Amino acid sequence: MVLKGKKILLGISGSIAAYKIPILVRLLMKEGADVQVIMTPAARDFVTPLTLSTLSKRPVFTEPFNPVDGSWNSHVDMGNWADLMLIAPASATTLAKMANGIADNLLITTYLAAVCPVFFAPAMDLDMFQHPATQRNIQTLQSYGNHLIAPRDGELASGLCGAGRLEEPDAIVGVIRKFFEVPQSLAGKKVLITAGPTVEPIDPVRFISNHSSGKMGYALAAEAVKRGAEVVLISGPVALEVPKGLTLRKVTSAQDMLQACTEEFESSHVVVMAAAVADYRPDKAETSKIKKTGHKPVLQLTENPDIIKTLASMRLAGQFIVGFALETDDEVQNAMKKIDSKGLDAIVLNSLNDRGAGFGTDTNKVTMIHRSGSSLITKLESKEVIASRVFDFIQESFDL
Repeated sequence: MVLKGKKILLGISGSIAAYKIPILVRLLMKEGADVQVIMTPAARDFVTPLTLSTLSKRPVFTEPFNPVDGSWNSHVDMGNWADLMLIAPASATTLAKMANGIADNLLITTYLAAVCPVFFAPAMDLDMFQHPATQRNIQTLQSYGNHLIAPRDGELASGLCGAGRLEEPDAIVGVIRKFFEVPQSLAGKKVLITAGPTVEPIDPVRFISNHSSGKMGYALAAEAVKRGAEVVLISGPVALEVPKGLTLRKVTSAQDMLQACTEEFESSHVVVMAAAVADYRPDKAETSKIKKTGHKPVLQLTENPDIIKTLASMRLAGQFIVGFALETDDEVQNAMKKIDSKGLDAIVLNSLNDRGAGFGTDTNKVTMIHRSGSSLITKLESKEVIASRVFDFIQESFDL
């Protein structure tokens, strides 16, 4: 079973839809999951902690500490313990607190401390759900990388019919099951990915570089591993945790990256060049620190090799090459030109004009363009989700 041994942190807020949650707990337990329930004080008006504790075989936490003995129900420990956090039902109040970091109960403090993927399933009356404040909070949570389990249309407690009805427990379990399924769609394929900036030394202290954090490239590498590929990640200097299950080659300069890519290219089926390679390097890197002299220094620059163009010129039959482009003006037109000039199969366009996308963020919004001219624009989503979208695009385009 996919959920066997998975640690699920289940947060329940005050909504009439909480009556469905005992069924949800039973289904998760039947799948082999380990379920820890947290309730807001208002949730206890709709379903009892005793019922949920009996079903989950764990104590249910509603307060930050035990008022009898003072023992602490650590939101930090729970946030680190879970493989996935699910908040269902998520009331309008809880959505607002999550979106704005209002940590006035155990559920919200645990949410803020969680380092795992977070899913939330709203439930409320039609007009509350459609209110601009609620819709803005949902969009904000999605921009943080949280996953929405959208409510259904149906009869609501008020007697109205429309959106706001909590998704059914079996469907919620299906969403979680699908999240943990690992499709081995790239098994037997080697995927070469570059990530991060390159650093071009001026002297032992100074260098030319850019703002790339490497987060997008590392998310792509983790996604390729999930899909069963043999992954080689060639990374410039970054401060990120290395995904498990891949081969990491650390490089510094553009010339280092070119050499590493050349060595790995021939045996690769898919090449995804997400690194932000410096276009120029100093003519000469000084061996000693350059001192101030009172004169304006002149830095002579040499153009770095075009790594992806060089690799494309070495292309073998059956290889698929994807570039990344970050543009500020005439984005799509410039990206299309790069497909032709560099010999690419597809390009992923980032725009600095999209708030929440680009360098240093945990979210991204991209346009994926195939050499045929077909394209796909994503919403602003976590870089992990964008990585999945990119590989879906690659596999659909190249029939991998």
